[in-house]
Amino acid sequence: MIFRRKNKTTVDDRQIDLVDYARARIRQKKRLYFHFVSFLFVSLVLTILNIGLGYGVDIKPFGYPWVLSAALLWVVFFLLHFFQVYVTKRFMNPAWEKQQIKNLVGLQEARIEKIKRKLDKEASLIADAEWHEEKTNQSSQRITIIAAASTNHALGKDNKLIWHLSKDLQHFKKLTSGHAVIMGRKTFESMPRALPNRTNIVITRQSDYKAENIKVASSISDALSIAKDDPRPFIIGGGEIYKESMKIADEIELTRVHATFEADTYFPEINPHQWEEVWREEHPADETHAHAFTFLRYQNHHFSLLPCIASQQITPVLG
Repeated sequence: MIFRRKNKTTVDDRQIDLVDYARARIRQKKRLYFHFVSFLFVSLVLTILNIGLGYGVDIKPFGYPWVLSAALLWVVFFLLHFFQVYVTKRFMNPAWEKQQIKNLVGLQEARIEKIKRKLDKEASLIADAEWHEEKTNQSSQRITIIAAASTNHALGKDNKLIWHLSKDLQHFKKLTSGHAVIMGRKTFESMPRALPNRTNIVITRQSDYKAENIKVASSISDALSIAKDDPRPFIIGGGEIYKESMKIADEIELTRVHATFEADTYFPEINPHQWEEVWREEHPADETHAHAFTFLRYQNHHFSLLPCIASQQITPVLG
């Protein structure tokens, strides 16, 4: 036996509101009509009593029979009722109320968002001030990002380098030897072993992470604390570590490979308002280097100011 499924009628909230509003309007109009009929009936009875039967014939407010004054007063109340039904409640309906509530909520949300932006800006300024103060107190340490990225900012794919440039590897070794190198766990695991003649610091959320010849840190700030005795710790990747480090680094040692590659890890954009190029060295492609490349050094604008700030703080004022 085949049963046919009955189609269910779906009623949304707007339709329910319209039905409720229609019912309310009908009740309002019914009350108005009842008011009008009551007015006619009572006015007729009072007229018969006052004029026909002479009840209260001597009572004449403002020189007119009292029934006329009563009728006029009732007309005023009826007109107010009429105005309420056909003007006030027609235009100030539930939809109008909801719109007013929506407008008020929108204004409050805009004010809250404005206050939030103001607080975020103030918090950012406070953080920057604290950071500059800390950098001033530790002006001897120069945090350096070192990376090789293509023209389209590619770093690598599948946790591997996309190119092999022997001069770049020599440049990396020359700069980082004897220093701390800070890296993410995936970057470390892409290498065959810990880099020799360097303090290898691996950032990972795994508190029990272990490997030979490394030190484990839970964050960049934790890694820098471990490398506090190194005057120039290097941050060597990967992509997310580079991105986070751009806010605190003093220098960038970048090898720009003049080609474009498909990758899954990219180096962040270098903001020219924050970073200034201070040195470059061009290298053309040759028989051992498939791509032309350039060694670049960028310096954070705040770093050039630190010695001046520090000297101002420690230089006594002579009177």
